[in-house]
Amino acid sequence: MSIRVKLTASALAIALAMGGTAAQAQSITQALTAAYSYAPDLQAAVLDAKSRAENIVQAKSRKLPTIGASVNGTYNWSIAGGQFQDSTSLNAGLSYSQTLFDNFQTEAQIEAARAGAEAAEYQIRNTEQNVLLNVVQAYMSVLSDRQLVGLRQENVNFYTTQLSSARDRLEVGEGTRIDVAQANARLAQGQAAYQAAVNSLEVSEATFQRYVGQAPRDLQSSHSFARLIPNSLQSAIAEAESGHPAILTAKAAIRAAQAGSDAAQGAFGPTIDVTGSIGASDGTSRQGTPQAVSGQMRLNISVPIYAGGALGSGVRQANLDQIRSEVDAMSIYDQIREAVISAWAGIQNADAQIQAAQSAVSAGQEVVNGVIQERDLGTRTTLDVLNAQAELISAREGLINASSSKVIATFSLLASIGRLTAGDLGLPVQTKTAVNYTQEVEDVWQELRVVKDE
Repeated sequence: MSIRVKLTASALAIALAMGGTAAQAQSITQALTAAYSYAPDLQAAVLDAKSRAENIVQAKSRKLPTIGASVNGTYNWSIAGGQFQDSTSLNAGLSYSQTLFDNFQTEAQIEAARAGAEAAEYQIRNTEQNVLLNVVQAYMSVLSDRQLVGLRQENVNFYTTQLSSARDRLEVGEGTRIDVAQANARLAQGQAAYQAAVNSLEVSEATFQRYVGQAPRDLQSSHSFARLIPNSLQSAIAEAESGHPAILTAKAAIRAAQAGSDAAQGAFGPTIDVTGSIGASDGTSRQGTPQAVSGQMRLNISVPIYAGGALGSGVRQANLDQIRSEVDAMSIYDQIREAVISAWAGIQNADAQIQAAQSAVSAGQEVVNGVIQERDLGTRTTLDVLNAQAELISAREGLINASSSKVIATFSLLASIGRLTAGDLGLPVQTKTAVNYTQEVEDVWQELRVVKDE
């Protein structure tokens, strides 16, 4: 059997051992779908958005009535001068309190809470993108590491064959001990490189299972998501600036900060509160206690004059927070633009590397075959064969890495423009969101009815 046939058979055996059968194939889409349903980070983001939605309810409650009911009963007894006396009393009442006007502080706080809930919803989408990009990176890491393991196993087989050939040539007087030593050294290096690839693969598979929630099966790098990429870099930047969830989150944060500033300034104005109560009492004693009904209503107007500097400090702090939110937004714009350009350049660079590596692999294989023939004819040495093989393996590894980088750069570009979401990718999942929850909890009168479990 020729060396080329041996290498092909070895690669096939490794592929079958690692990948399993075609029935166990796991596409990128399947991995992304599984990860979307499993990802703890995404679930935590949804829970955080729901928690932020409760701030809207709490802000609204500040200008809605608070109504309470109370009932209490008392039994008193005493013995004085040999006489026993006792009495009972029962009191029941309703209380009512409401802020009628607070210089629009509540309205500003409601707006801030809504902006915060909106920012949390965008953060779900941002987390979703990060999760899916991590999955792609883990997916391609496993796939490329498996290919490297197979390639380096082929390399070990090649060096083993060359070592055997060098020993055979030494025995018949056509080779030298130097040839044997050189082949033996390269074999040791190849075995070490193979073991390093195996160790890297184990780590990659563990990372894959962490993100996807299941062990990787037979992976395939093919996908159809490149169609989502804009036609030009400028189009990609424009799409990112208008729709990336991180930018939308920053805009919502600016709204929240502006509303916070309005609320702080409103603290200087008057507040009008109304309170009222009505109650009934019924008591009995040996002397007899009549029933009574009473009620009261009170209107309170308060205007702050001096609060030890707290009000002015609150306004200054809110203004600083607003300015900071705008500065943060500028930074996020720059980061997103940089990410788009970097991913776009990554795709172009990967394409160039793939073309170069393909040419190098094609030429390298011819060089190895030619050098082996020349060595057999006595015009080349074993070292020449080993060096040619090393260059070929380097080119093949470069092709594997470039192909993996191309896929990762493609998905990185989708993430940088805000389109690496389950909806954009068409994943067969129900989109995780807190919008419905927010709409339900904004019904502040639900406390008077049966509250639906979430």
